[in-house]
Amino acid sequence: MAVRISPLRLRFPSFLVTASGSQEAATPCCGSGGGGGGGGLTARAMSSAPSPYTTLKERVSCEREIKKSKFLAVAAPISDERSAHSFLSEVRDPRATHNCWAYKLGDQYRSNDDGEPSGTAGKPMYSAIVSSGLDMVMVVVIRYFGGIKLGTGGLVRAYGGVASECLKGGTTCLVKPKAPIGIEVPFELLGTVYHQLQHFQAEDIKEDYDTGKDGVTMVTFRVEYDKMESLEDAINSACSRKIEFYKR
Repeated sequence: MAVRISPLRLRFPSFLVTASGSQEAATPCCGSGGGGGGGGLTARAMSSAPSPYTTLKERVSCEREIKKSKFLAVAAPISDERSAHSFLSEVRDPRATHNCWAYKLGDQYRSNDDGEPSGTAGKPMYSAIVSSGLDMVMVVVIRYFGGIKLGTGGLVRAYGGVASECLKGGTTCLVKPKAPIGIEVPFELLGTVYHQLQHFQAEDIKEDYDTGKDGVTMVTFRVEYDKMESLEDAINSACSRKIEFYKR
């Protein structure tokens, strides 16, 4: 017996669709996602899974002195434009000569020379990010001018070099995007369903009892994309009935 509801009744938490197409639950550092309404939710249908990516695990910094100018690079993982701006506001030094930056969010990227000659700071910093193979990261390079001009080529090498050195010194991690899913479960099957959710390491598990049906609750959660089919099969088998998965 299939358990079916109108997709419009699903109540998901807010979700973030990243620039690279990955879809993750919103957290305090993930602020640019769409609303949590049910528009676009369909049973057993969703786009191709986004690819895993490698990013920094935590903030990292390094400092170099080049011809009496001090270059301080700070890099960190980010999740969207809002977190990028927040990171920049936190680390920039208004006393410095320049606060140059670059970030990469999947296919989305931006950079800024902050008063240095065009293309001599932000662009080589972005190139350093691309060369590192990292995604969802931002690098800020703060320069304190020491009185000796470096010239165009010198600036490119300085900003690109210190950004690259900073990224290489960081600890990285592989991120597997997780799919937001909702299933409508009879009360008597909640224990069975929760056992499978825990086995497949589902996250952000929530219940909503306002389904308009007696004895039924909506369970929402996130699980890695490559575990979805196995989890669905396991739940259906354990429950001895068809439980419809609604995916965003």
